[in-house]
Amino acid sequence: MALEIAVENTGQALLELLRSMGVKYFIGVAGSDFTMIIDGFARFAVEGKTEIKPIQAPHETCAVNMAHGYYLATGKPPVVMVHSTVGTANALCGLINAAKANVPLILLAGRPPINETGNSGTRDISIHWAQEAFDQGEIVRQFVKWDYELRNFDQLETIVRRAFSIAMTEPRGPVYLTLPRDVMTEEIERDFLIRGETDLTFAASRSFPDREIVREAARIISLAKQPLIITRSFGRNQPAVAELVRLAEMFALPVVEFEMPDCVNFPGNHALHQGFDPSALVPSADVIVVIDCAMPWSPKFATASSKAQVIHIGYDPLQSRIPMWGFPVTLAITGDSAVTVKMLADELGKAAKDQVKEIQQRFNALKKNHRSPPRARDIKNDPLAAVAAHLNEFKTDQMIFVQEYDLGLKRSFIEFDSPGTYWGFSPSGGLGFGMGGALGVKLAHPEKTVVAVVGDGTYLLGAPTPCHMVSASYDLPILWVICNNRGWGALALFTMLTEKGGWWQKAGFPLVNFDVNPKYELIAESCGGWGCAVSELDKLPGALRQALSVVQKEGRQALLNVDCRLPGSV
Repeated sequence: MALEIAVENTGQALLELLRSMGVKYFIGVAGSDFTMIIDGFARFAVEGKTEIKPIQAPHETCAVNMAHGYYLATGKPPVVMVHSTVGTANALCGLINAAKANVPLILLAGRPPINETGNSGTRDISIHWAQEAFDQGEIVRQFVKWDYELRNFDQLETIVRRAFSIAMTEPRGPVYLTLPRDVMTEEIERDFLIRGETDLTFAASRSFPDREIVREAARIISLAKQPLIITRSFGRNQPAVAELVRLAEMFALPVVEFEMPDCVNFPGNHALHQGFDPSALVPSADVIVVIDCAMPWSPKFATASSKAQVIHIGYDPLQSRIPMWGFPVTLAITGDSAVTVKMLADELGKAAKDQVKEIQQRFNALKKNHRSPPRARDIKNDPLAAVAAHLNEFKTDQMIFVQEYDLGLKRSFIEFDSPGTYWGFSPSGGLGFGMGGALGVKLAHPEKTVVAVVGDGTYLLGAPTPCHMVSASYDLPILWVICNNRGWGALALFTMLTEKGGWWQKAGFPLVNFDVNPKYELIAESCGGWGCAVSELDKLPGALRQALSVVQKEGRQALLNVDCRLPGSV
């Protein structure tokens, strides 16, 4: 049923439209092109319209990554608005992350007024000339599915609904809509007629795989002696994880989560879970099934057999948005991976009846190879592993972990069994996701304890002070754990791997180590939180216990600054 709502300008109409569509949060980094948005939310406050809540983020990095985390936790498209070209530039790294992680971010951006004279929104200060670009959308066009500039009020509903539909249609991804200030302040002298559709997730229907190709894939798998499944993002669809377990169990298929999985794709405690590095299994595998994983293995460290058959599954199994991609392909099954996995399991059920003995033997061998996380007290000389192991001992079903550490929260030392209890960062590696991402997850699940594990470098790139401010302002207490190696630890590792025998052996790593080691815990304290520096790992359990008490009982954020330098390092 259509709605008729009295509005004063285009900006108010936008907010009414988003409210009617079911948008719960409007994350904004305001500028001079927000005047009508600010006044529109003020009107909502007076009128008691609380269905959509404005979230003020003091930096675009915080805003976009918060939206990213919110989507991971809810599956609903988030809305962010930034200021003009300069706000877009600040948001770009997070937008790249969203694009490569297929996050349907609705990124709105103000635009300098088109006209120099006219209504109250036309140009009046110097930035309205200096911030204008010949083509503002060009800034983001490589990393969005669609972009457009709103021309007038009459277009508003059509364009906004189109933005949501394109973003949510698979393969999902961000869209970008620019909103000129003088168009947004255009006075409206008639009621705004909103169509009756209110489904925020409206999109084109899912694409289903070709049944004949699925049958051929099932036939290939049924003949395999050393099969292997590799996935990174399948668990985004949380209910579908059970189908992957059914498929794996039906034919004793080992499952590896790679590289730095961004969710729980397969229960870590399951005997068929074979870790996070496929290098040892790829060379001997005769059939490799790659599901929602752009990079199934590193050609530098593993090579598939020339006789191996490789099946890729996903909405874009050939990774058309990656310019250079040369992995072998026997079959590429396009469509909803959850549907494909279910169809494969159904097909393989017939073949499994004839191979009971072989399947049981493979299962027994894989069960012996499965490794549970070691206890923290058994880990020496690896502080990163020890941090993961200590966190594993404190982990409960009421916790959600968000990780962005460039060397990785060592997943072999912390076990996640339930879908939705762990979220990782984008494969694009645009560092800075972890803090904002954790805030978005907490926004979606206020009843859960959210633990964010970041490195000192990713902490700095995550706009930490704005994130701590948002945590305090909106009652989003997070347990922040900084694995502090006083520099870019991953870069030192990459240098050692690529420059073997290089000059770094004599002179160290210029541009890697930080000469200053800030007291990061004080930044959290400055925003009303609790902080603690942990210099000895045996003190970490006590610090974790106290930090969790602050978060869970006092409702305040807590930060642990953990010294994770390797023994012998400076």
